[in-house]
Amino acid sequence: MGLPGVSAGWAEGGPVILAQHPGTELDRQARLLVSPDLHDAATQNERPVLLTGSGRLSDDPPRTALFVQLQSASLCGSAGCSTSVYLPDGRKWIQILDSVSGPITIAPEMHEDMHDLLVDGTDRWIWNGSTYTDTQATAEPAPAR
Repeated sequence: MGLPGVSAGWAEGGPVILAQHPGTELDRQARLLVSPDLHDAATQNERPVLLTGSGRLSDDPPRTALFVQLQSASLCGSAGCSTSVYLPDGRKWIQILDSVSGPITIAPEMHEDMHDLLVDGTDRWIWNGSTYTDTQATAEPAPAR
């Protein structure tokens, strides 16, 4: 499964540009992927704005990712709107990064033949062979006294 006509919103290294692409294959695929969220928003009388972009995450052309963000009052919180990332796998899409907030940049550094992703400029996500994982250590609670 390729992404025909994905020139709009395309990133090959650098920032991923999210924008509306109504009527394109990119938009159609994204709407299928987020259809449950679109349905939930419709039940709240909302019409979310769908933003999409794409970017090559490796030197392998089938590793062109689809970046999807929905914007509406019920879907965006104080941290902003979240973006999810999908890779084609045969005839289906696999979600490889779920719900991150902030601008996404495809970094030149790579892990397991996939480019790292920077979220909000400093939060590095690396490929572990099947999904992206956050490199920021979670704070461990202080020992109880």
